[in-house]
Amino acid sequence: MKEKLTIRQETPDDFKEIFEINRIAFGQENEAKLITALRNNHAVFVPELSIVATKNDKVIGHILFTKILIKDNRGNMHGSLALAPMAVIPEFQKRGVGRRLIREGLEAARKSGFKSVIVLGHEHYYPKFGFEPAEKWGINAPFNVPSNAFMVIELVKDGLKNISGTVFYPKEFETV
Repeated sequence: MKEKLTIRQETPDDFKEIFEINRIAFGQENEAKLITALRNNHAVFVPELSIVATKNDKVIGHILFTKILIKDNRGNMHGSLALAPMAVIPEFQKRGVGRRLIREGLEAARKSGFKSVIVLGHEHYYPKFGFEPAEKWGINAPFNVPSNAFMVIELVKDGLKNISGTVFYPKEFETV
C-alpha cells in the first residue's frame, strides 16, 4: 500500500534530514547551513513556517518562510516573508511535492497573519502559484537580480497596498 504525502511543521527530529535534503538538492551545504542559522535567529524564524513533506515517515522535502522587512523611501519598515530555501530530494522532484509545500506553506503563512511573501526563484515556476514580479509594487531586491526572478505574492487582498521599497533580508542570507 502506498502511503500518502504528508505536509507538516518540522520537529527537532527532522533537522538532520532537512540538512541532508538541502545539501543533496543544491549540491552544496550553503542552503542547509542557512536553515540552521535562521532557525537560531528567533527574531525572524517562525516555527510553524518551517514545513516538511514526508512519505512513509521519511522527510523528502522542506520549505522555509522567514520574516523580512521592506524599507520604504521614508524609512518605514513593513513586514513580509521570504520563501527560501525550498528543496525536494531528487527522486521525488517533479512529482508535486514542491507544489504541495508551496501551496500549504502559503496558506499557513496567511493563517499566521502574514500579508505577503517574496521569493527569488525561477520565473516560470513561481508564477504558477500567483507570484508576480515585485517591481509591480515598486519592491526592489537589495542586490542585482533579474526583475522577473524577484517576485512577490499578496496573501490577502491589498496585502501590499501603499508598500514599496527595498527588501532587507536577515544577515544569515549573506552566507548564501
